[in-house]
Amino acid sequence: MKFQDYYDVLGLSREADAAAIKKAYRKLAMKWHPDRHKNKDQDAAETEFKRVSEAYEVLSDPEKRAKYDRFGENWEQGQDFEPAQGQRTMTREEFEAAFGGGGGFSDFFKEMFGKEYRHDFDGGFQGQQHARYQYRGADVRAELHLGIGDALRGGKRGFEVPAEVACPACGGTGAVQSHVCPTCVGVGIVHENKRIELKIPSEVRDGLELRLKGLGEAGAPGGETGDLFLTLRLDDDDTYKLVGESLEIHATVAPWTAELGGKIDVRTAAGQVMVTVPKGSRTGGLLRLKGQGFKRKDGSAADAHVRLVIDLPAHLSERQRTLLQELATATETPS
Repeated sequence: MKFQDYYDVLGLSREADAAAIKKAYRKLAMKWHPDRHKNKDQDAAETEFKRVSEAYEVLSDPEKRAKYDRFGENWEQGQDFEPAQGQRTMTREEFEAAFGGGGGFSDFFKEMFGKEYRHDFDGGFQGQQHARYQYRGADVRAELHLGIGDALRGGKRGFEVPAEVACPACGGTGAVQSHVCPTCVGVGIVHENKRIELKIPSEVRDGLELRLKGLGEAGAPGGETGDLFLTLRLDDDDTYKLVGESLEIHATVAPWTAELGGKIDVRTAAGQVMVTVPKGSRTGGLLRLKGQGFKRKDGSAADAHVRLVIDLPAHLSERQRTLLQELATATETPS
């Protein structure tokens, strides 16, 4: 690269202090980083990024800056400044000085990309490829809605969540040979829906958060995959609903069972139980089942309540129909 006025490149006066130089560099590096530009703008961005990096390398080093201020174009004893081909390699110490300590570089790229990054100092900036950063994939948060009855029956439930995965075209590197990957435009990740099969836990409850390790977004090559934090939401259905912390179960009872008393089977959060229906029960009657509801966060169990709904069975035998007809006849008002 031929001589250039480094102060002009960074938009600074010659009196700028170290903090101003660092601030200007961070702003311009973020603006011109190649990963933030696509297609035809990529080459121009790479060129500007090199200029900015070169200017910062000189002005951030007190000894080099002093020579530059004194000798100008001939600050390297009359020779043009020629950095290595491609993107310039910076040491870890240079990065920490530029970005404010051990976490500064990570903070810079978190601001740029919304993720945690760390520089691959072994590879640095090589040839015409973009800088490669190894980072842990982002954690993903999602909610899964289940009908309470489905949750109580257990088993598995399949669902999809939007996710970012390593680009299949470039393997997550962001580059194909010496060019930006056209599939992911250099980012290294693509968006897709990920299919997940979840085994419903036995102690399911509304608001239960499950950590599914390795089911979050993919990291860069060599980076760890993030996790999926899945919150279970239980929705009311025709049989079950949540009333505060209590589980309410609507149980259909035949008229003769309600009148004469008897037993019915119901499924609670604790399993299948047999419930005694008192004689003379009416629709809307509530029977308490202590500790048969969903578990709370502290491990204790809430109560369940069975709400009686008096109704005829869906299927009646011929004998039952005959008896109902006799009952109807017996209750007719005499003329």
